Amino acid sequence: MEAIYSSVALRDRQREVKDAARKDVVRITENGNGAFVFCSEEVFERRLQRAADEALYAERMAQAVRDGRADVKAGRTLSLEEGFAAIESRRARRA
Repeated sequence: MEAIYSSVALRDRQREVKDAARKDVVRITENGNGAFVFCSEEVFERRLQRAADEALYAERMAQAVRDGRADVKAGRTLSLEEGFAAIESRRARRA
């Protein structure tokens, strides 16, 4: 869970805020409202990498759906039995 500190804590409890920011994103409030986020460069890079990975995954899934719809539209389909037979055939070749 992300830590939340008031802006006054940046002045009065710097070490505590920095220690929390080395672990995860820290939210800074002003007058009880969210105002800023603070984190170490390592945390920032991890968050950016996670966001990039999730975006890539989402795009791959969207492409798989588009490809599947195109296959159905073009008539490139198998019956359920044909699909299971194809899976079993691939498993047998790997063994």
